[in-house]
Amino acid sequence: MALEKAFIQPLNEKGRNLGDRIVVMFNPEQYTIDQKVAFQRTNLPGLQTPITQFVHGEAQTLRLDLFFDTYEQGTDVRNLTKKLTRLIDINSEMHAPPLCKFVWGKLEFKAVIDNINQTYTMFLDSGIPVRAKLTVNFTEYRTITEQLEKIPRNSADRTKYYVVTQADSLWSLAERFYDEPDKWRVIAKANKIDNPRILTPGMELTIPAL
Repeated sequence: MALEKAFIQPLNEKGRNLGDRIVVMFNPEQYTIDQKVAFQRTNLPGLQTPITQFVHGEAQTLRLDLFFDTYEQGTDVRNLTKKLTRLIDINSEMHAPPLCKFVWGKLEFKAVIDNINQTYTMFLDSGIPVRAKLTVNFTEYRTITEQLEKIPRNSADRTKYYVVTQADSLWSLAERFYDEPDKWRVIAKANKIDNPRILTPGMELTIPAL
Protein backbone atom coordinates (compact mmCIF):
# COMPACT_ATOMS: atom_id res chain seq x y z
CA MET A 1 0.00 0.00 0.00
CA ALA A 2 1.37 3.39 -0.97
CA LEU A 3 2.22 5.83 1.78
CA GLU A 4 -0.56 8.40 2.17
CA LYS A 5 0.92 11.84 2.75
CA ALA A 6 -0.75 14.39 4.98
CA PHE A 7 -1.55 17.75 3.45
CA ILE A 8 -3.00 21.14 4.33
CA GLN A 9 -5.57 22.68 1.99
CA PRO A 10 -6.09 26.47 2.24
CA LEU A 11 -9.77 27.50 2.13
CA ASN A 12 -11.67 30.72 1.59
CA GLU A 13 -14.40 32.02 3.91
CA LYS A 14 -16.98 29.81 2.17
CA GLY A 15 -14.91 26.67 2.70
CA ARG A 16 -13.84 26.33 -0.92
CA ASN A 17 -10.29 25.47 -1.94
CA LEU A 18 -7.99 28.48 -2.09
CA GLY A 19 -4.90 27.63 -4.10
CA ASP A 20 -2.90 24.41 -4.10
CA ARG A 21 -2.68 21.98 -1.21
CA ILE A 22 0.51 21.93 0.85
CA VAL A 23 1.81 18.37 1.07
CA VAL A 24 3.99 17.75 4.13
CA MET A 25 7.56 16.59 3.58
CA PHE A 26 7.31 13.93 6.31
CA ASN A 27 4.15 12.63 7.96
CA PRO A 28 3.97 13.60 11.66
CA GLU A 29 4.99 11.00 14.23
CA GLN A 30 2.00 11.92 16.38
CA TYR A 31 -0.64 14.58 16.89
CA THR A 32 -2.65 15.82 19.85
CA ILE A 33 -6.31 16.86 19.86
CA ASP A 34 -7.60 18.88 22.82
CA GLN A 35 -11.27 19.45 23.56
CA LYS A 36 -12.85 21.16 26.56
CA VAL A 37 -16.06 22.87 27.63
CA ALA A 38 -16.80 25.77 29.97
CA PHE A 39 -19.00 25.44 33.05
CA GLN A 40 -20.31 28.06 35.46
CA ARG A 41 -20.69 27.20 39.12
CA THR A 42 -23.43 29.04 41.03
CA ASN A 43 -23.80 29.09 44.81
CA LEU A 44 -27.43 28.81 45.89
CA PRO A 45 -28.87 29.46 49.37
CA GLY A 46 -29.06 26.35 51.53
CA LEU A 47 -26.88 24.18 49.31
CA GLN A 48 -23.40 23.04 50.28
CA THR A 49 -22.18 22.37 46.72
CA PRO A 50 -22.50 24.93 43.91
CA ILE A 51 -24.78 24.11 40.98
CA THR A 52 -22.68 23.34 37.90
CA GLN A 53 -24.18 24.70 34.72
CA PHE A 54 -22.94 24.22 31.17
CA VAL A 55 -22.11 27.55 29.50
CA HIS A 56 -20.58 26.80 26.12
CA GLY A 57 -18.24 24.52 24.28
CA GLU A 58 -14.68 25.35 23.31
CA ALA A 59 -13.13 24.81 19.92
CA GLN A 60 -11.05 21.68 19.48
CA THR A 61 -7.35 22.20 18.88
CA LEU A 62 -4.99 20.01 16.87
CA ARG A 63 -1.24 20.24 17.56
CA LEU A 64 1.51 18.51 15.65
CA ASP A 65 5.15 18.82 14.61
CA LEU A 66 6.18 18.92 10.96
CA PHE A 67 9.77 18.37 9.84
CA PHE A 68 11.53 19.80 6.80
CA ASP A 69 15.01 18.89 5.57
CA THR A 70 16.88 20.21 2.50
CA TYR A 71 20.41 19.31 3.60
CA GLU A 72 21.05 16.96 0.68
CA GLN A 73 19.83 19.54 -1.82
CA GLY A 74 21.82 22.29 -0.11
CA THR A 75 18.92 24.74 -0.43
CA ASP A 76 17.25 27.06 2.06
CA VAL A 77 14.62 25.07 4.00
CA ARG A 78 12.59 28.26 4.44
CA ASN A 79 11.56 27.97 0.80
CA LEU A 80 9.42 25.04 1.99
CA THR A 81 8.35 26.26 5.42
CA LYS A 82 7.10 29.61 4.12
CA LYS A 83 4.34 27.82 2.23
CA LEU A 84 2.93 26.91 5.62
CA THR A 85 3.77 30.10 7.53
CA ARG A 86 1.91 32.13 4.89
CA LEU A 87 -1.29 30.62 6.26
CA ILE A 88 -1.10 33.00 9.23
CA ASP A 89 -0.61 36.04 6.97
CA ILE A 90 -3.62 38.23 6.20
CA ASN A 91 -5.25 37.33 2.90
CA SER A 92 -5.89 40.46 0.79
CA GLU A 93 -9.38 39.31 -0.23
CA MET A 94 -10.54 37.92 3.12
CA HIS A 95 -8.81 40.61 5.23
CA ALA A 96 -7.87 37.82 7.59
CA PRO A 97 -5.69 34.70 7.50
CA PRO A 98 -7.30 31.98 5.37
CA LEU A 99 -9.09 28.96 6.72
CA CYS A 100 -7.52 25.59 6.07
CA LYS A 101 -8.14 21.87 6.33
CA PHE A 102 -5.60 19.36 7.64
CA VAL A 103 -6.11 15.99 6.00
CA TRP A 104 -4.34 12.76 6.78
CA GLY A 105 -6.13 9.52 5.98
CA LYS A 106 -9.56 9.66 7.60
CA LEU A 107 -8.69 12.71 9.70
CA GLU A 108 -10.11 15.94 8.29
CA PHE A 109 -9.76 18.97 10.54
CA LYS A 110 -11.21 22.28 9.33
CA ALA A 111 -9.52 25.07 11.22
CA VAL A 112 -7.54 28.26 11.38
CA ILE A 113 -3.85 28.20 12.23
CA ASP A 114 -3.33 30.48 15.21
CA ASN A 115 0.26 29.64 16.09
CA ILE A 116 3.36 28.30 14.35
CA ASN A 117 6.60 27.82 16.26
CA GLN A 118 9.67 27.49 14.01
CA THR A 119 12.87 25.80 15.18
CA TYR A 120 15.92 25.57 12.87
CA THR A 121 18.42 22.89 13.82
CA MET A 122 20.95 22.54 10.95
CA PHE A 123 22.73 25.11 8.81
CA LEU A 124 25.15 25.31 5.90
CA ASP A 125 28.52 26.98 6.43
CA SER A 126 26.95 30.12 4.98
CA GLY A 127 24.36 30.16 7.77
CA ILE A 128 21.46 29.11 5.55
CA PRO A 129 19.09 26.81 7.48
CA VAL A 130 18.52 23.38 5.96
CA ARG A 131 16.53 21.60 8.68
CA ALA A 132 13.47 22.84 10.53
CA LYS A 133 10.74 21.72 12.90
CA LEU A 134 7.42 23.58 12.82
CA THR A 135 5.03 23.10 15.72
CA VAL A 136 1.61 24.00 14.34
CA ASN A 137 -1.55 24.73 16.32
CA PHE A 138 -4.85 24.33 14.43
CA THR A 139 -8.03 25.65 16.09
CA GLU A 140 -11.33 24.18 14.90
CA TYR A 141 -13.52 26.38 12.70
CA ARG A 142 -17.26 25.82 12.21
CA THR A 143 -19.88 28.31 11.08
CA ILE A 144 -23.04 28.95 13.09
CA THR A 145 -25.06 27.13 10.43
CA GLU A 146 -22.80 24.06 10.62
CA GLN A 147 -23.14 23.94 14.40
CA LEU A 148 -26.92 24.39 14.48
CA GLU A 149 -27.38 21.67 11.87
CA LYS A 150 -25.28 19.25 13.91
CA ILE A 151 -26.89 19.85 17.31
CA PRO A 152 -30.69 19.50 17.54
CA ARG A 153 -32.02 21.77 20.23
CA ASN A 154 -35.14 21.44 22.38
CA SER A 155 -36.62 24.31 24.37
CA ALA A 156 -39.17 24.76 27.13
CA ASP A 157 -41.76 26.28 24.80
CA ARG A 158 -45.01 25.31 26.55
CA THR A 159 -46.48 26.33 29.86
CA LYS A 160 -46.62 23.47 32.37
CA TYR A 161 -48.22 22.94 35.77
CA TYR A 162 -46.62 21.21 38.71
CA VAL A 163 -47.70 20.18 42.23
CA VAL A 164 -45.01 20.91 44.82
CA THR A 165 -43.58 18.12 46.97
CA GLN A 166 -41.65 18.29 50.24
CA ALA A 167 -38.28 17.92 48.47
CA ASP A 168 -38.82 20.72 45.95
CA SER A 169 -37.17 24.12 45.77
CA LEU A 170 -37.47 26.81 43.14
CA TRP A 171 -33.94 26.25 41.87
CA SER A 172 -34.41 22.46 41.70
CA LEU A 173 -37.58 23.01 39.66
CA ALA A 174 -35.77 25.47 37.37
CA GLU A 175 -33.08 22.90 36.80
CA ARG A 176 -35.68 20.21 36.14
CA PHE A 177 -37.78 22.16 33.64
CA TYR A 178 -35.25 24.57 32.15
CA ASP A 179 -31.93 22.80 32.80
CA GLU A 180 -30.82 26.08 34.36
CA PRO A 181 -31.22 26.48 38.15
CA ASP A 182 -30.67 30.24 38.00
CA LYS A 183 -33.96 30.58 36.09
CA TRP A 184 -35.85 30.09 39.39
CA ARG A 185 -36.89 33.77 39.29
CA VAL A 186 -39.03 33.04 36.21
CA ILE A 187 -41.10 30.55 38.23
CA ALA A 188 -41.20 32.85 41.27
CA LYS A 189 -42.48 35.79 39.23
CA ALA A 190 -45.12 33.70 37.42
CA ASN A 191 -46.49 32.46 40.75
CA LYS A 192 -46.06 35.72 42.73
CA ILE A 193 -43.71 34.05 45.22
CA ASP A 194 -42.01 36.67 47.41
CA ASN A 195 -39.89 34.32 49.53
CA PRO A 196 -38.13 31.75 47.31
CA ARG A 197 -37.14 29.68 50.36
CA ILE A 198 -40.74 28.83 51.21
CA LEU A 199 -42.71 26.38 49.08
CA THR A 200 -45.80 24.68 50.46
CA PRO A 201 -46.21 20.99 49.55
CA GLY A 202 -49.38 20.48 47.54
CA MET A 203 -49.46 23.95 46.00
CA GLU A 204 -49.77 24.07 42.21
CA LEU A 205 -47.16 26.06 40.34
CA THR A 206 -47.28 27.45 36.85
CA ILE A 207 -44.06 26.70 34.96
CA PRO A 208 -44.08 29.31 32.20
CA ALA A 209 -42.56 28.87 28.77
CA LEU A 210 -39.19 30.51 28.24
